[in-house]
Amino acid sequence: MQRNDIRNIAIIAHVDHGKTTMVDEMLKQSGTFRTNEHVEERVMDSNSLEKERGITILSKNTSVSYKDVKINIVDTPGHADFGGEVERIMRMVDGVLLLVDAKEGPMPQTRFVLKKALAEGLQPIVVVNKIDRPDRRPEEVIDEVLDLFIALEADEDQLEFPVIYASAKNGFAKLTVEEESDNLKPLFDAILEHIPCPEGDPDDGVQLLISNIDYDKYIGRIGIGKLTRGNLKKGQQAVLVKGNEGQKSVKVSNLYNFQGLGRTEIEEASVGEIIAISGVGDINIGDTLCSVDKVEPLPFIEIDDPTISMNFMVNDSPFAGKEGTFVTSRHLKDRLEREMLSNVAMKMEEVSADCFRVLGRGELHLSILIETMRREGYEFAVSRPEVILKRTEEGLFEPMEHLFIEVPDESASAVIEKVGLRKGEMLDMVPTGTGVTKLEFRIPARGLIGYRSEFLTDTKGYGIFHHLFDGYDIYRGDIRVRNRGSLVAFETGAAVAYGIYHAQERGNMFVSPGIDVYAGMIVGESSRLEDIAVNVCKKKQLTNIRSSGADDSLRLVPPTIFSLEQSLEFIADDEIVEMTPKNIRIRKKILDKVTRERLQKRAQQ
Repeated sequence: MQRNDIRNIAIIAHVDHGKTTMVDEMLKQSGTFRTNEHVEERVMDSNSLEKERGITILSKNTSVSYKDVKINIVDTPGHADFGGEVERIMRMVDGVLLLVDAKEGPMPQTRFVLKKALAEGLQPIVVVNKIDRPDRRPEEVIDEVLDLFIALEADEDQLEFPVIYASAKNGFAKLTVEEESDNLKPLFDAILEHIPCPEGDPDDGVQLLISNIDYDKYIGRIGIGKLTRGNLKKGQQAVLVKGNEGQKSVKVSNLYNFQGLGRTEIEEASVGEIIAISGVGDINIGDTLCSVDKVEPLPFIEIDDPTISMNFMVNDSPFAGKEGTFVTSRHLKDRLEREMLSNVAMKMEEVSADCFRVLGRGELHLSILIETMRREGYEFAVSRPEVILKRTEEGLFEPMEHLFIEVPDESASAVIEKVGLRKGEMLDMVPTGTGVTKLEFRIPARGLIGYRSEFLTDTKGYGIFHHLFDGYDIYRGDIRVRNRGSLVAFETGAAVAYGIYHAQERGNMFVSPGIDVYAGMIVGESSRLEDIAVNVCKKKQLTNIRSSGADDSLRLVPPTIFSLEQSLEFIADDEIVEMTPKNIRIRKKILDKVTRERLQKRAQQ
């Protein structure tokens, strides 16, 4: 049976090619919002971090109605670090809208998301977005997209993709570049015409593969997926198959479908619908809900393995417990285990009672988790990111990345030199003739750790780089990523202008007067290779000649304030970052100076 009244699509693209803006316009022009209703930009990016950073982090479901057909839409992230969010929803849809920038054309992440969609046999519609750009080049972009389809071994049906030209920002779509349009009607029509209807037997046993997990503080865990077979009713008894963990009898307490931006409770759902269920406490991504009389689980899509790991530890600094709400090992473990249930591309290993190793796709993937936990009131410490190595009979292997760079011509030589020092191998160099040079490298994943801020400095902020996982290769040897040591606080107290003034001669400071510091905390970057102990709490001795007011004349260099990502990039192997809801501090793993120096000497022997 075909459900002609439903279409299930995902919107996929490289980062910043307009996915979320397109969903906004589809919602507005389908009549989802009232005429007088105020709607924020990028309304699908509901997470506070998504709004701040202007990126999509989590896949989200919504729906619109057009010509009595319900179009279920899944908005997906564009960053490679959140590729797991794209992979897991591929079984939930029957086709994809592939958005490509009319100037930039197919980019690295375009290749990744399209490869996943084609492998699942999904029908694509190519949308050349931002067609209103003055520097657009639609004909060349379509040729590049076709070349990409061929390179990814698309079948004949997929190669016959329809093309829509659009401007999501201005809310129009058209079939040719020349024609006039002021709405998205051509795009809606293309979806109805080219995206296959969902198929399945409504009279057969229920089959619902859980592809996403949501959480509500009142009703608990909510499983989301496409009903590929049968009819499911509210209150129905069913069997939940949990992969290798066996199966269990469950009851579907509530049933929902997606209407606009919200969920609507329903009594019954039929084959082809994207629905949500509640009442099953330990439901996870990859589980299959089946009828009691016909238990046939569906295979879950293969998720790429993590490439980077970090240790999450209980905070044991002198300031521990002063600023956080959740500070114990139990709090930390429970929160990480909860994250693993919904974040399929992330894994966790318990190293000790107070330390947990978290494995993810990249620095951004892990830093988003860290920032989310920090805002939720968690206090903990994290180590420097490390790549995940694999040892086989043939030797030691490490993850590699395909690095794509665009830089001003005058910065190209500096970038090539720095990437070379990080064991990067140049694959291609293309001067565009517009003052920009395109570079491609194959580089160890660990060579990219801490490189972004250095890259932006070398390119004066004009450089752009993207990277994709490119398999494992033989270990390339040691990489020196930091050529300066740290300025380490010598005693605990409040930093004062006099102490900072004398310490800033040794390097670049991270603290200002009045900031509380402790012994072993890093308060600056040394101008030398080795660490230097400084006393930023030192006050001027007061005499009948000197007065405390003389400090006002001291000239202090403004301190460098690191973001979370910059802190993670800066730290060395013997340093960690202390996270609290109010502060991000960098410190030595071993706070005591004498113990630290003794261990360093022992390691050098």
